[in-house]
Amino acid sequence: MMVARLLDEEPEQAYAYSRVALRLASRVAAVREAAGFASYATERYSEALAEFRTTRRMTGTVDLWPVMADCERGLGRPERALEMAGAPEVHKLDKAGQVEMRLVAAGARQDLGQAEAAVVTLQSSELAANAVHPWTARLRYAYADALLTVGRENEAREWFAKALEADHNGTTDASDRLAQLDGVAFVDAFDGEGDGDEDERAGTAGTDDTDESDDVDVPADDDLTDEVVVEGTDTAVDAPDDDADDADDHSDSEDDDEDDDTSSDARAHAEEADDEPEESAADAGADDTDTDGNATEQKAGDAEPSSFLDSPFRAPAHTDREDD
Repeated sequence: MMVARLLDEEPEQAYAYSRVALRLASRVAAVREAAGFASYATERYSEALAEFRTTRRMTGTVDLWPVMADCERGLGRPERALEMAGAPEVHKLDKAGQVEMRLVAAGARQDLGQAEAAVVTLQSSELAANAVHPWTARLRYAYADALLTVGRENEAREWFAKALEADHNGTTDASDRLAQLDGVAFVDAFDGEGDGDEDERAGTAGTDDTDESDDVDVPADDDLTDEVVVEGTDTAVDAPDDDADDADDHSDSEDDDEDDDTSSDARAHAEEADDEPEESAADAGADDTDTDGNATEQKAGDAEPSSFLDSPFRAPAHTDREDD
């Protein structure tokens, strides 16, 4: 059981198990057959042929006749393989066995350098059938290979394609042979993976360098100067300073307060002038004196703020000046 399980993937290990099985049960036909196939898989054709012959004697069947003939080929005796292909035992084989025997005979012809004879050997009703059997892919593949050997490349390509259609389990490399005839080259994706990673890393490094060159040092807030870009031009105009605006507003407020004081004094003088009676020319001098006195008192009054400006709801204008 272990021999059959490991035969395809680990033939050497399968062969080791077969040797152990032979020591334990050498008189069992199934064990001798398994040992023969293990030897055949590891190209120990002499041991394989001996085991197959023993199995045939123990069972009396001819099912192993094609593989026995192939062992003769492996031992360098293609003539012996051709003799076995013409033996009466071949007629006792089933359809699959007869196809296998035809494949061995064609291989023997090629071993002898008879390429054209190998093509003729493979031509049969099984090859021309449209039905697909387990042996169909191998038969078509062998025929395509024989055609390619004799230089019939177009026909070989056609039969490689037919073999690929029948090869559902991937037992042949018909796809690779067909691609080779079409001039298609296969590239292993894993070989270029490292180069692709290096190119990607180089591109990333280039991007990082570009980003670093585009970086601009941003000055601190104290160094920033407010600018206004005039629409439609590239000229930047300095924006008005908020502190300067506040200073101008404060100055205008002070000027308005001074104008209010002057207007109030002018109205007071006008009312006094209307209330005074008409006097004689002699009293004019006295009025002038009084006028001068009043002017002196007016100047003295200007030094003190009015009762409205002294109101607790509004600070005098000169107070703001002292704070500044």
